[in-house]
Amino acid sequence: MTVTDVTEDEWQELESPQDTPGRSSIRMYPDSPLDIFLSVSHPDRQRMLVFRTDARSADPVVRSVGRLPRAAGIEMNLSAVSRLEYELQVILTENALREVFNPLVADVAATAQAASGAADALAAAVSRFGRWQDLLRAVSTDGLSAEARRGLYGELLLLGDTLIAELSQSEAVDAWTGPTGTNQDFQLPDVAIETKVSTAKRPRNIRIASERQLDSTGTPALLLAFAQLDERRGGSGESLNRRVDRIRQQLTNPAARARFDGLLIQAGYLPAHRDCYDEPRYTVRDLRFWHVRDGFPRLTESDLPEGVGDCSYQVSTSGLDAFRAQIDEVREMIGGPNG
Repeated sequence: MTVTDVTEDEWQELESPQDTPGRSSIRMYPDSPLDIFLSVSHPDRQRMLVFRTDARSADPVVRSVGRLPRAAGIEMNLSAVSRLEYELQVILTENALREVFNPLVADVAATAQAASGAADALAAAVSRFGRWQDLLRAVSTDGLSAEARRGLYGELLLLGDTLIAELSQSEAVDAWTGPTGTNQDFQLPDVAIETKVSTAKRPRNIRIASERQLDSTGTPALLLAFAQLDERRGGSGESLNRRVDRIRQQLTNPAARARFDGLLIQAGYLPAHRDCYDEPRYTVRDLRFWHVRDGFPRLTESDLPEGVGDCSYQVSTSGLDAFRAQIDEVREMIGGPNG
């Protein structure tokens, strides 16, 4: 049996009691450049993701594993199985993080299997795991910051009210790529969309986080979505939790819903912090879209002098009327030629 997704069903099968110490394993990605397994050790029933490869391929990552940031509950170890073989293990050490572990494992394994060779696959797995550890350390015990909550709400507003209406459930969820670190929050065959949010009464500027956010390289079209929100405690608005629950109700496809839950975790919306997100509540005052094309005020990598990068800047909302995109036009771009 082989798997590509990771759910409780796989773990429960692996956790069936054994008479002798050892491991139960299921193969993932049989065509991967290295062997990838979901494994459970017995008798302690510890869950882990295991990469097995030759010693030569493992050698370049030995030092990088030791330098990984630490986050309690999920660890990465590299150990010699024999003189010729190594194992890289991602181990769940705190059961409270089970809901985080499943999408982490699926994401790290998928990243590794896409690499061109065993050494590159191991390096990709280590790098991806490091990104997850950074996420787990960055999200405080109080959950996401106020700014991060607003940003996530804005992305989910677009996903729930626009993309799911125009696409199949799986296509809509797969288009939400922001949590995985892409340049724009949504990526579709015919258009990419970057979302921004403001709670100011009369927002005059939109903060752009990098020179790549409004760079249309590689996409036929690019849109900038801007949601103006009223934010307050109590009242008739919608909490972040309510928005998440509404999308979950929309997603009747189990695979799409599981993918959505995994992306939420990658966005920093952790199950343990759900109680933090009943407040504040948001009411949408305005949602507008602009075409990001020639003449739009923006910085891109090709505009920057040699040696300059990682730039953030402000775009003034005045003077953007010539680039305005109507909602019907946006829906057509999202749905494509058959939308």
